[in-house]
Amino acid sequence: MKKTVVIDIVGLSQSVIGEYTPFIEGFLKKNYLTHIKPVFPAVTTTSQACYITGKNPDEHGIVGNGWYDRQDNEVKFWKQSNALIENEKIWERAKKKNPAFTSSVMFWWYNMYTSADFSVTPRPQYHADGVKAPDCYSHPGSLRDELQKDLGTFPLFNFWGPNANIKSSKWIADASVWVDKAHDPTLSLIYLPHLDYCLQKFGVDFSKIHKELKEVDELVEMLVNHYQSKGANVILLSEYGINDVSKPIHLNRIFREHGLIAIREEKGLELLDAGASEAFASADHQIAHIYVKDKSRIEEVKKILDTVEGIAFILDEDGKKKFKLNHERAGDIVVMAKSDSWFTYYYWNDDSKAPDYARLVDIHRKPGYDPVEMFMNPKNPFIKLRAAYKLARKLLGFRYLMDVIPLDATLVKGSHGSTQIGKEYYPVLISDQKFTEGEIEAIDVYGIIWKSVFGSENPD
Repeated sequence: MKKTVVIDIVGLSQSVIGEYTPFIEGFLKKNYLTHIKPVFPAVTTTSQACYITGKNPDEHGIVGNGWYDRQDNEVKFWKQSNALIENEKIWERAKKKNPAFTSSVMFWWYNMYTSADFSVTPRPQYHADGVKAPDCYSHPGSLRDELQKDLGTFPLFNFWGPNANIKSSKWIADASVWVDKAHDPTLSLIYLPHLDYCLQKFGVDFSKIHKELKEVDELVEMLVNHYQSKGANVILLSEYGINDVSKPIHLNRIFREHGLIAIREEKGLELLDAGASEAFASADHQIAHIYVKDKSRIEEVKKILDTVEGIAFILDEDGKKKFKLNHERAGDIVVMAKSDSWFTYYYWNDDSKAPDYARLVDIHRKPGYDPVEMFMNPKNPFIKLRAAYKLARKLLGFRYLMDVIPLDATLVKGSHGSTQIGKEYYPVLISDQKFTEGEIEAIDVYGIIWKSVFGSENPD
């Protein structure tokens, strides 16, 4: 077996490799770059599930970063149980081939209750008084305590939200090296989210993202130098590239105009009642799953979608089969935005009636993905003072809501998920393996990792 590390640099594509990433560019010159054809949908959890199972979404079941649970009648995003991936993972197959094989999975998604030998994932503490405290979850459980004793508490509030920055990726990198020095796993999977933040906020605008590019480049250099000193094969890859966008599409507001959305009011604020809605959209970057209560109305909903500017295509059952997305978790209809557009979850028409969670970083309660969570309200000149006041209340033990997130979707300048993009925005794989075709499917990444460890692309 050959020791191998796979470093997932989120958002990395040829569009950003260059002047501000000298180490990655140098690493590329010594190795080979292969484009990964974006899986549909090209989002974090779907891409990662393809990489570690070698299967498409119709087999592993990860149809997006979230979906509508038809039994609970709830939209569920960013769940964490590894059992949600309905297929054997690469480390499970490898352990069968050689019981001496060990694995470390550092912050790849669906990382709770995994069968990997060592794993760490974000997991805040939710206290009875409503306080959310930074923390992480690990296997074995003692690993969390050992890491946080040596590295400090995992910086959760730098992992996502307006304060997202290099600190979280640095902690993940340091923790990965710590685990490697302590346990020497055969295969290490490492997730570095840093570029995701600036690219979604600003798009590919080097005047605004050069600092972040340099920061992640230096972090990758540290990791590569460590693992190469241990004689490991190094694979750099990404899940998607991020392209510029300027047109948010509010599908749920459109459905509301047609009387399809059910709304419940609480304290004068509007909540989407998914279970009572005739049709609604679960938005996920440039993809949206449309769930229709009465299947006889699917054609009616499709006709409404046909009139929406910015939609690239609409998939019914036959379309989902073509894109290997025909799984029970997928929407009755799935739509993809044009490359310059993306889908919001917004359903209210009056911002004064927006739910309280709309102005919070609240990834689990929102019925869709919300990249606006990376901004503080730029229209409020006192927003940082407001945030400081809220933080002071927290430190004093009072209940508080960090309601500083704006409701302006036009702030977002970068997105992903679409497959109709130029190759410069494709996810990439950089390794010492050369592929004459220059392009691979997402499910082919599995074989590349396997070959790095065992010397053969065929797991059998």
